[in-house]
Order: sequence, then structure tokens, then C-alpha cells
Amino acid sequence: MIHPTAIIHEGARIADGVEIGPYAVIGEHVSIASGTTIGPHAVIEGWTEIGRGNRIFQFASVGAAPQDLKFGDEKSWLRIGDRNTIREFTTLHRGTESGGGETVVGSDCLFMAYSHVAHDCRVADRVILANGATLAGHVEVGEQAIFGGLSAAHQFARIGCHAMISGGAMVTQDIAPFTIAQGDRAKTVGINTIGLERRGFSPEAIRGIKRAFKLVFRSKLRTEEALEKVSQEIKGIPEVDLFADFVRNSQRGVAR
Repeated sequence: MIHPTAIIHEGARIADGVEIGPYAVIGEHVSIASGTTIGPHAVIEGWTEIGRGNRIFQFASVGAAPQDLKFGDEKSWLRIGDRNTIREFTTLHRGTESGGGETVVGSDCLFMAYSHVAHDCRVADRVILANGATLAGHVEVGEQAIFGGLSAAHQFARIGCHAMISGGAMVTQDIAPFTIAQGDRAKTVGINTIGLERRGFSPEAIRGIKRAFKLVFRSKLRTEEALEKVSQEIKGIPEVDLFADFVRNSQRGVAR
């Protein structure tokens, strides 16, 4: 299961059932759980923990030092969940001491070729980054968010769950859950209705999200006033509560 040309440090912890291809390099502090496949020429380094059933393709770089000038080669982690697909030339970097010390990736994500997850990011389950999509440091991405090709998120931005970032979009502010954002200095253009329907959201939930979206993004009310109307007029729908809480707690401001 391990090709004889692979270079594996004796300190690495490799579970039974892991496949490692030709010329792959596995560093001293790496831990890989069973069922994971490492492709040819992939490099896994640093304090990196990889869960079960992941597929890491050729030439991926996983666990390298952050591209942060403040990084002092301190001990920091990259933690990856289960059943993720990490395609060719994808880069996932460890955290920094000032940013909490770890980059965390959930499970069942897809990172297409040349995508990048920078230091101290938090990526939830079932997220997709298309080819060339880039997350700067400290970005938080909610579950089942999708980034189109060549899109990017600014440092400290938050992307809500089930959001859709269109191809080429440059995200500089937070993107609310369930919405679609597009453009250079991305703007929120609507609700990800098709995505919500495909994922089994109830008609009631979708109607509630649309009503909340109109109050917050399309009315002339101040944000505080719009959120108050949301709480008064749309009750008993957890998705609406999540949407409102995200907007209420935004530090960078929500893209409009």
C-alpha cells in the first residue's frame, strides 16, 4: 500500500489501510487515519492530522508553513476531517500562534485543482472550492458553501452556510447564509434558492429566508430595524434565526 519510492519520516503515524503513491513525502509530525490515499509527489508536512477516507491527489501540498510574515516557525496544526477530496496542486496551510494555532477543515469537502486554504481558516463540512478558489487567512466558511472558480475571500471574512460565491468573485465582507454573491468587491444578489431546494429545505423555510432577505437587503430600513422586523414577523423558522444572527454578529459588515 506504500510505494517504495515514497519518503516517510519514521515519526509519522500511518494507520493500516493508507495508500501512499510514488515519490510522496510524509513529514515527522503527520498523522493519517485509515482509508486515506496519498497520490504521487504529494507533500504532507508539519503538525498535520488527516482523518479517514480522504483522497489527496498528486502534487498537493498539505500542512506547509503559513504564508504569513509574522509566522515564527512555531508549532501549529492543520486538522482535516474525513472523506475529503483534495485535487492536484491544492495548498492547505497550518495555523499561526496569533490566529489560534490551527487551520481546521471538516469532512466531505471538495478542493479542486489549485485551490488554496490559508492559515487559521475554519472550513465546515461539505464545502466546495472550485479550481483556483482562494481563502485568505482567518476565513470562516459555513457548511455546504460553494466557491466558483477563481473566486477569493479576504482575511477574516465569514461565508455563511449554503452560500454560493460566483466564479471570479472577490469577497471583502461577510456573505450571509443561503445567499448568492458575485462581482469584484462581491455584492449579495439574491437567495440560493435552487441550492436550497436541492438540499431539501422546506418551502416554508425558503419563504421565510426570502422574506428575511428582503427586509435586510432590499428595504430602506437600517440593519437593526430590519432585524427587529425579522424577529417580529418571521417566527419559528430556525434557518431565519440563523440568517439573522449571522448578520447581527458580523464584524466586517455584510456584503450588500
